[in-house]
Amino acid sequence: MLLAAPREAALQQVQLWQGEVLEVRGERLDYLQVWDPARERGGYVKATQVRRSALTPAEAPGLLAVLRFLREAPGAESLGIGIAAAYLQAAPAESVRGAEGAEALDALGTLAERLARRASEGTPAGQQSQLALSAHLEVAARYGVKFASYEQDGRMRICYDGDAFRRVLALPATPPQQARAALALTQPECMDPALQPLQRHQLSAWRAEVLERVDTAGLPAHVRHRVALRRAAVWSTLAYEHARLGDGESSAAAERALGELASVHKGELSEEDQAAYNDAAIRVNASRWAAVPATAAAPAATRPTIVTQAGQPGETCVLLVDARHDAAHPLAKRCTYALVWPQSASVNREGTAVALAVQPMEAWRELWLFRLQVRQWTIDVLPPASLQPGSGYAEFAGWVPGGQQVLVAREARAEGRYRRSYEVVSVASLATQRQAGEPGALGPFQRWQDAAWKRSSVALR
Repeated sequence: MLLAAPREAALQQVQLWQGEVLEVRGERLDYLQVWDPARERGGYVKATQVRRSALTPAEAPGLLAVLRFLREAPGAESLGIGIAAAYLQAAPAESVRGAEGAEALDALGTLAERLARRASEGTPAGQQSQLALSAHLEVAARYGVKFASYEQDGRMRICYDGDAFRRVLALPATPPQQARAALALTQPECMDPALQPLQRHQLSAWRAEVLERVDTAGLPAHVRHRVALRRAAVWSTLAYEHARLGDGESSAAAERALGELASVHKGELSEEDQAAYNDAAIRVNASRWAAVPATAAAPAATRPTIVTQAGQPGETCVLLVDARHDAAHPLAKRCTYALVWPQSASVNREGTAVALAVQPMEAWRELWLFRLQVRQWTIDVLPPASLQPGSGYAEFAGWVPGGQQVLVAREARAEGRYRRSYEVVSVASLATQRQAGEPGALGPFQRWQDAAWKRSSVALR
């Protein structure tokens, strides 16, 4: 508290918060006479309530020691940011450019990110707690720490801009420091949703480059797996974006995503990383068809075949043809702005149904089902979930002989809910007749699951 006079009963002028800077101009008994540059006001504070520093090189080691303690003290983020700023001003240039500077910047970034996470978790209970959180954000901003806010699922997400972490990657940082910096800089939750497609692709390429700088060989297993999961998610996004651009690099990106996910051992994941593992698997599986080479269209045969044509600019038209119905007179036709994976097409033994993977978004893949009903072909869409799109896939897993049923695997996280299921779906009505959380619990999945799906899908991880 900034007091008007050097005594406890003096008028309280303004509330001071952790991390604020005051200029000392004198002493009175056990009080300091100070100037508050942020509010342009003078007053007195108890000497025992502040830490004095002349910001000389000799004080730098002590400031770094305090910073190490505050880094692990939840709720003291603004104070830690102030101490980090003091250290960076007091320390010699050679120290700031070396290992100690990397440690201080790593701590600064960690504190700023934790403060942003606190602000994103929701309004704290109590007027005083709300006031303190707002004040801590304001104090951090005075040190040049910048935050951005984005709306997600009807809530505001506060994100640290990551400047300290960028500087860590430019210094001789240790592998754990590199990993923390890279993971913080590549959070998918902190990507600006207003970015245009080309800007998003450029940002995705930069995120992949940042993650490549991490020396994973020197990391503990659980941290190494966190980096691998983030790499898998980023490369799956790049696979989708390269496919949209048509630059021929989507296959390599998808293979890299599958390889990173395969390098993760579930038994070595911490409990808090299980959700990240599922999210990465969903994203990788959504784009996995990019890793499968597209085959040249075969001559139309008796059995129906999928072919694609360009439609309006950016549009792909999907046509179902056979020996008697060419592209000019197809059995069925539907155009879409989504990515169509023709190599995923599968026809049932009876020739009365065709399954096709179509990906409208980077982490959302649908199953298109072509069905012959009363001599007329129809096209229906099975989404990953009947919720607002988030991340997920619905994919063909096999045909049940008789032409009446299809096996479908679904996994999605949408509107804050996660679900994975294996289903036996009626071809006639598209109703789910049986479902389970594990494929082994369903007899049709044990007997009729498609061999290619079992071999390549991430759904069976």
